[in-house]
Parts: sequence; C-alpha cells; structure tokens
Amino acid sequence: MKISHYIFLGFVSVLILFSITTFVNFSLSNAVTENNNYFTNSTNLVRASSRFQRNVLAMVNGLRGYLLTGEQSFVEAYDTANIENGLILQEMNAMQMDTAQRNMLHQINELNEEWTAEYTDPLKEAKKSASISRLHLDTFNMVYKDKFSSGHERAIQTALQEKFKQFSAYEYTRREERKEELAASVTNTNILSLMLTSASIVLGLFIIIYVTLKISRRIKVMTDLANNIAGGNYDVTIHDTGSDELSSLGEALNHMTRELSRNITLLKKSNEELDQFAHIVSHDLKAPLRGISNVVSWIEEDHKHELTPKVSEYMELINGRIIRAENLIEGLLSYAKADKEEIIKEEVVLNMLVREVIDNLPDSHHVDVEIADLPVLHAEKLWLFQIFSNLIGNAIKHNEKPGPTVKIYYKDRSDHYEFFIEDNGNGIEKHYHKRIFTIFQTLKDRDSFESTGVGLAIVKKILETKKQHINVVSAPGKGSVFSFTWSKE
Repeated sequence: MKISHYIFLGFVSVLILFSITTFVNFSLSNAVTENNNYFTNSTNLVRASSRFQRNVLAMVNGLRGYLLTGEQSFVEAYDTANIENGLILQEMNAMQMDTAQRNMLHQINELNEEWTAEYTDPLKEAKKSASISRLHLDTFNMVYKDKFSSGHERAIQTALQEKFKQFSAYEYTRREERKEELAASVTNTNILSLMLTSASIVLGLFIIIYVTLKISRRIKVMTDLANNIAGGNYDVTIHDTGSDELSSLGEALNHMTRELSRNITLLKKSNEELDQFAHIVSHDLKAPLRGISNVVSWIEEDHKHELTPKVSEYMELINGRIIRAENLIEGLLSYAKADKEEIIKEEVVLNMLVREVIDNLPDSHHVDVEIADLPVLHAEKLWLFQIFSNLIGNAIKHNEKPGPTVKIYYKDRSDHYEFFIEDNGNGIEKHYHKRIFTIFQTLKDRDSFESTGVGLAIVKKILETKKQHINVVSAPGKGSVFSFTWSKE
C-alpha cells in the first residue's frame, strides 16, 4: 500500500471518530434541551396544581363565609376562584403529560365538577333565596343539613386533595427519574466522548509514528546511498521490497547510480586516454621541435656571415615560436597533471616559499615586493608553489609601469585563510575577469608578448580540486588584486 493511502485512511479514521464524538455530544445537547423543556413544563404543571388547590380552599372559605354571614364579597371570592380553576384545568390539559397524569387530571376534573354541581352551587343558590321568605329559609336549612350531614361533601374534598397530592407526587417522581436518566446520559456521553477522543489521538499518533518510521528509515537508506555516491562509491544500490512512492524513488536512485557508475567509468577511461594523448603528443611534438631548433642553430653557426639582417630576424622569430611551442606543451602537461598527482601534505612556511618563488622568477630584481607575515600551513607544498608562482609571475610580467610593486598579504577567516597578491600594473577590464582563467586565453597578442595562457587555468584547477575559489578585482590602469582561499584543515 502506498504511503499516501496510509495517511488518507488514517485521516478518514480519525475524522470518523471525531464525527461520532460530535454526534454523541450533539445528541446529549438535544437530550439536555429536551430535559430543560420537560422541567419547564413540569414546573408549570406543579405551579398550576398548587394554584388549583389554593383556589379550592378559597372556594371553601368563600362558601362558608357566605353561608355564615351572607356577605356578597364571599360569593365573589368563590366565583373568582371557580372561574380561575376552570382556566387552570384548560391550561393543564394543553401541557405535555403522560397517560397516568391525564387520567389523574380527568379524575380531579370530575371530582371538582361533582363537588361544585352537587354541593357548592346548590348551597350558594339556596343561601341567596333564603332571604326571600320563611319557606326559602327552611329550604336552605334543609339543603344545608342534607348536604353536610351525610359527610359525602367532605369525602369529595378529601378525595380531591388526595388526587392533587398524587398528581404532585407523581410529577416529582418523574422529575427525579428524568434527572437520574440525564445524569446517567451525561456520564455515559462523557465516558464515550473520552474514549472516542482517546482512540482518535492514539490512532493519529500510531499513524504518525508508523509513517514517520517507515519514511525516515527508508530515507536514511537513500541518504546513505547519496553520501556513498558523494564519496565516490558508485556501485551501491538500495534493496527495497515496498511498493509505494519511496520504492519508485529508490528505483530511480538505483538507476541513477548505475548510470553514474557507467558514466564515471567512461569518464575515467576518457581521462586516461586524454592523459596518454597529452603525453604522447608532447613527446612526439618535442622531437621535431628540437630538430627544428637544431637546424636553426646549425644554420646560424655555419652561415652566420652569409645571412642578411632580414634572414637573421626570421631566424630569431623561428626560435621564439619554438620556445613558445615548447612552453605550450609543458603548460598542457602541467594542466593535465594539476589535479591528478598524489601530493603528501607537509608543513609549509609561506614566507620562505614565497621568497623562493620570487628568487626563481626572471626580472624580479627590479620589482618592489612587500611580503606580510604569512601563516604556516600543513598543506600541499607543490600546489602552493604553483599558485604563488603563477600569480606573482603574472603580477611582475604584466606590469609596465615605472616602479612596479607587488604586495602579498592575507586575512584570517573563521575556517580558512584568504591570500591576496596586489600589484600596481596595467589592470584588467571587467569583461575579461572570467576569460583569463580559461586555458590558452591571453589578453595580449602572442606576437608582441610571450604567454601560454595556462598559468591561471592551472591555479583555478588546483583550487577547484581543493574546493576553494579565486577572485580578481581590477580596472585598467589601476592595478589588480588576485585573491584565493585556502582551508585551515
């Protein structure tokens, strides 16, 4: 399976778990909202029940007061409470209740209607008529005695109060049950949410760790391969049995190493052939050049007095071209061998080496050379000799000003030295600054100035082998400053 599939499946799994967690919490939120609505409805039911009971007591007190005193205010209190109870019953019927509650409310309504129809209303009407005549008074007394002597009226009131108590008790019991159910639901939801969240985190961490280890281990193998290639070992390969994106990368790296190995082999073979060619050509060219030089010498010796001035000038020109050709051949050989010779590092006192370079250069006696206190290096002495020899030699050779000077100094950097060879010579135009480091490139006509154009190319090649760099700062008529770096390692 591909790594992207692992990541996708892990993401989908975590997303599903979080979706389930969200749904569970949403369901709990709905349950809490529903329970809040229930408690609101329950509170209204209990409040209405309490109002109904208070109104029943108000009706009893109003009726008794009216029966005892005949005051109209007691009748008004009774009627008000009775009307309000009718409204309360309508209001309660509209509220949410279960079947048991509705049955109890229906019984309460029947008891209330029975009580008002059989007792309270007849007594109230009889009392109103008692003041009309003696006959009506006797009727009232008879009704009063009939209604209360049996004790049925008190039984109805007692049953009515008991039903209200049952109704309230039932409602409070339902409240407690709903409260316990909600508490259990909250607890279960919290546990489930915690479990799902923990599972999501564990699954996410597992996928991250698994993918990280799977990728990092194989990337390390590929990094080791790249380091081996950088170290010159082109025969290494990756053995990967997977079938994902990194496997494709591993196959590409294996193909790259095979191609690199093949190309490096061809390159080494080509370099060896070029080296052989350079040595063979130089050897084959030196022999005819020496022959030509000998013939010119013999002509000059045997026919010196017979040569005209023009012929003598031609003979000198031939000798100059022979010397240039030999210098070019030697320069070509030096350039070919510049980065191939195994040179042992040794302690190099740069002040002594630079002084030796100057002593070996022609025409250095008329140049004012200033040498700073240079450091002592553990380095390849031959390479440093070639670098300073070419740079100082060019500074002297290309200086046509009166009073030529050359300054040699350095700067100590954090991990390397930077050496400077500064002169007050002719200077170099900016667009030639890169060209001068190309082999066989010179800034002057070879007919007017003898130069092979190899020296700076050799310097650059040596420094590139050491992974260092060379730079030039110059302008026409303002001299030149060549600088190069050298590692402290």
